[in-house]
Amino acid sequence: MIQVHYAPFKGGRRHRGRFPIQEKKHQTNREIKGDKFRVIGPDGDMIGVISRNQALSRAEDFGFDLILIAPKAEPPVCKIMDYGKYAYEQQKKEKIQKKSQTKQQLKEIRFKWRTDTHDFNFKVRHAREFIGQGNKIKATVMFRGREMAHKEIGADLLKRFVAELEDIAKLDNQMKFEGRNLSVIMSPDKTSKV
Repeated sequence: MIQVHYAPFKGGRRHRGRFPIQEKKHQTNREIKGDKFRVIGPDGDMIGVISRNQALSRAEDFGFDLILIAPKAEPPVCKIMDYGKYAYEQQKKEKIQKKSQTKQQLKEIRFKWRTDTHDFNFKVRHAREFIGQGNKIKATVMFRGREMAHKEIGADLLKRFVAELEDIAKLDNQMKFEGRNLSVIMSPDKTSKV
């Protein structure tokens, strides 16, 4: 997490506002506390376990920064390299990780217990699209008033819906009543090809 501090604007003309200064995420050079460190050189080869002062002098010899990259390791691991380049690489890795994370949504499809065949097929097509996009589906049959006497018709409708989507989706949970609604949740089946 980046802590943000505000500093006054230092420029030619006056500026009433302030702009944020980002704080470094990693400890570098003299900020690093400790006695012994495992040090990696700028070309990626292992220098070895050396004292803090030796590591700092090595970093100065190479003309780079000493960056603490694994503080919880035993002994902590430091790398000799340019901090700007290291921060840029870390930022790129974080962006790639964010892109690769898929956000799965829950899409709800509602039926009445007397849903006609055409409407049923139309909703099945929509469910296939949603599952193809990687979303979960919650299919719900709504009952009102005296319709609660026909629960078995709603259950048959949901069973038919599940059977239509078996080739591309799998059940997350069995059919259950939530108040006056009977629902089932399905998620994309990773093993099948859409």
